[in-house]
Order: sequence, then structure tokens, then C-alpha cells
Amino acid sequence: MQPDARLLIMGSFPGEASLAAQQYYAHPRNQFWQLLSGVLEDDLAALDYEARLARLARHRVGLWDVIIACERQGSLDSAIRRAQAADFSVLHNGFPDLRIIAFNGKTSGKFAPQFEAAGFRTAILPSSSPAYAQLSFEEKLVRWRALLS
Repeated sequence: MQPDARLLIMGSFPGEASLAAQQYYAHPRNQFWQLLSGVLEDDLAALDYEARLARLARHRVGLWDVIIACERQGSLDSAIRRAQAADFSVLHNGFPDLRIIAFNGKTSGKFAPQFEAAGFRTAILPSSSPAYAQLSFEEKLVRWRALLS
């Protein structure tokens, strides 16, 4: 994440496909890159991973996970056990332009109150995961746009 990031999007913990690829949101059915493309009006989904990260940096968007270690069978957040939270204290000093922290789904969104208490604006986004099928892509995109504007 770049020191001048204004927006930080936080996931819970990478799924198996992301861990194997060593890339955020690597599962081919995860809608993250398409949703963020729609919000930023920049086709990130068409780019290779390194170019996506570079483009995010230009948009002053960072990515991180609220959990740095856990036990889990499979990729579902509901299977997370013994979670170890990331050290969030670095955000105030290391990222002075950070204005909003958005949580990709309810699991990471459980951390929103502590960020609000620290003075950050927060938003809990509908999960981009293929396991979250309660909303269509279009419905998710409308909510992502509203929460991130």
C-alpha cells in the first residue's frame, strides 16, 4: 500500500486461490476486480495483477486484510478459527492521507467500530466473494459506488 493512499479496502483473509497465487482476490469468480473497476471507472479487471496494483496506487487505493493468520478449512470466512488480527496501529502514522476504510464483507466489517473510534470513516461493502450470492453483481456495484463516494 502506498503512503498516500486515501482509501483502504480490507478483506478478511485470503481464500485458497488467492493464497496459491499470492494475489488479492485471485479466485476467478470473485467479483472484486470487476466491482472496483466499476467504482473507479477504470478497467482493472482487464489488466494483469501487477498492473492492477500499479493502477490502484495511482487511484490512491490500498488493499489489506484484517486477519494476518488463522486456521481454516477451505476458503469460507465462516470456517475461520483462531484468527490473529493485523496490527492496525501503523495506519495513522504511516498513511496520513487515509480517509476511508472499506470492509469487503461482514467478517472484515466486524472490525469497523475500532477504526471509527480511531477517527476513520468506514463503510461495510457487500462481499465480492462468489459465496455471497444474495445480491446480483449490479446490486453490489450500486452499493459499492454509494459507500465509496
